Amino acid sequence: MSSKSIADRITSALILDIVPVALTFTDTPPAGVAAPGQVVPSACSFWRLAEQGVFYAPADAHYNCPVGTMVMGPPMTGPVQEQLGEAVTTIGGYLDPADPSLVLLWLTPRQAMLYNEAAGTAAWTSDGPLVSGRPACAALPAALSSGSPAMSWGCMGMRTFTGIPDDLLLAAIPGTALSGFADELDRIATANQAVHSYYENKKAEVAAS
Repeated sequence: MSSKSIADRITSALILDIVPVALTFTDTPPAGVAAPGQVVPSACSFWRLAEQGVFYAPADAHYNCPVGTMVMGPPMTGPVQEQLGEAVTTIGGYLDPADPSLVLLWLTPRQAMLYNEAAGTAAWTSDGPLVSGRPACAALPAALSSGSPAMSWGCMGMRTFTGIPDDLLLAAIPGTALSGFADELDRIATANQAVHSYYENKKAEVAAS
């Protein structure tokens, strides 16, 4: 099943307002894929550009954001490393047929509830979901290294550079877990709709008594 098809299923199940975007990490530029047409201030700015189409962002295109460069993993030049030190001191689209390394989602708390259940970390007896704060982009390597979905509350840099509203969270799904996650999400969304109907009826019965 293509990543586009899985993305459509996730969008439908979570009723997303912002489309998921897929990231693929590669050592060489993909054939026929152009570089981004503009300079961006941060690595996470590319996430929003990916909503508009497919592009290839080389390592040096990330250098305006030393924190994002460090987290995403491309080699850093001396000047970028110096900027990273200063930053740390200060702040204390779908590519087919390539399989995505990660898929990113922007979720409301309600959508995050379903995401959490589909990830298998909703039960209070579980180890809990992998959720981070700043930097928000740390959710990406966390998902890659664990092989499990991860989330971030978001950081000030992410919200400033991406323009994402304050009521949305960042979620990352590793490509290796994407198909299974989508299958479980379909089941969870259907089950929660049934539960919602049950509770609505229960609320109406109590109100009428």
